[in-house]
Amino acid sequence: MKRNINKLFFGVLIAGALISFYACTNNHKEGDGHNHDTPSETSSDEHEEENAVTLTDEQIKTVGIEIGSIEQKQLSATMKANGFLRVPNTNKANATSLFGGIIKTLNVEIGDYVKKGQAIATISNPQFIQLQEEYLTINSGIVFAEQEVTRQRDLNEGNVGAKKNLQSATTELNTLRTRKASLQQQIQLMGINPTSLSNSTLKSSLTVTSPINGIVSNVFAKIGSYVDVSSPIAELVENSALHLDLQVFEKDVPLIKVGQKIDFIVTNSPNKTYTAEVYNIGSSFNSNSKTIAVHSKVIGDKIGLIDGMNITGIVNLDGALSPSVPNEAIVNADGKYYIFLVKEKEEEPHEHKEGESHNHGSKQGTRFEKIEVMKGATELGYTAITPVNKIAEGTHVVVKGAFFVNAKLSNTGDGHAH
Repeated sequence: MKRNINKLFFGVLIAGALISFYACTNNHKEGDGHNHDTPSETSSDEHEEENAVTLTDEQIKTVGIEIGSIEQKQLSATMKANGFLRVPNTNKANATSLFGGIIKTLNVEIGDYVKKGQAIATISNPQFIQLQEEYLTINSGIVFAEQEVTRQRDLNEGNVGAKKNLQSATTELNTLRTRKASLQQQIQLMGINPTSLSNSTLKSSLTVTSPINGIVSNVFAKIGSYVDVSSPIAELVENSALHLDLQVFEKDVPLIKVGQKIDFIVTNSPNKTYTAEVYNIGSSFNSNSKTIAVHSKVIGDKIGLIDGMNITGIVNLDGALSPSVPNEAIVNADGKYYIFLVKEKEEEPHEHKEGESHNHGSKQGTRFEKIEVMKGATELGYTAITPVNKIAEGTHVVVKGAFFVNAKLSNTGDGHAH
């Protein structure tokens, strides 16, 4: 009997312990800070949560976060050199007038793009009218001179007129015809069609047009100023033909090959990188700088580049490509380097808690995950990286504003209880 009572007492204790365990488990609701997954799942999820943060579209826009891709750059074996941008003389031109006159209208400003033949300015001069008037007068004189030659020829054939009169009339006719041809050419150079001239269509001004397609790089005249053939009105540059002249030291010239790529930045504006390709290696030596010019054609984006700008270039020597990101994409935390991967956009629904007013809205955000990388060579605002863990090809990353993302992650992390 005593043995049965002991068994019964032991069973009650076991049952009580089980009931207490399940009651404790059921009391841990979702969102109370307890994790109900298995130990391995808990460790993985907590690690991901510690290294990820979600920012709303408004936050991303406010702090200027930019998204891009990991680029392939040649930063390992390179050579740095200085140079400048230039436009070949065949792609530069001055808009000038072939006749002197006063600027009546000026139709362009510095920075304007103009097409070949587009009006740059109009010039006024009373002499323009005089040339047209003389042309019309000569036409009438030629008609009279032709009649006089015919009359003298008839008289000479009838042995009535003197031969010298015929010769004089013929000389006068030829002189008028020569002068007409000269005036006709001058009027055409003024942009006026001689055959359309009449007493009612005389023009007192001529139009100066652009000789090439290009950007107006300088304007030398102003309304009311006098210009002549030696006084250009505007300078035009066709920036699409921009070349890069890199000054390379003599000892480094053997390292340069036609077809090599050059990454370069404008010396006074280092925030953007451009690319050029070597097409010719100069044969003249500059004794002052001890360099030889390497000529390259700018390829790709040319926005912001202007003839004469000083540049700093990097010549890629070994052709090896490395995964690289802008310097602003890397953050330093706890002595390690990180970048932020961009996850898909996600909806963040507002969860309703007991006693809370209902809000059926949700906000859209982008999730960023921090991953560790090893830094490599740094040139022209880019740094080569080696991710500690493999990154899927085509993954987008934060290329600007990573500091703000990291700050948001740190602030969020401070509020977590683990």
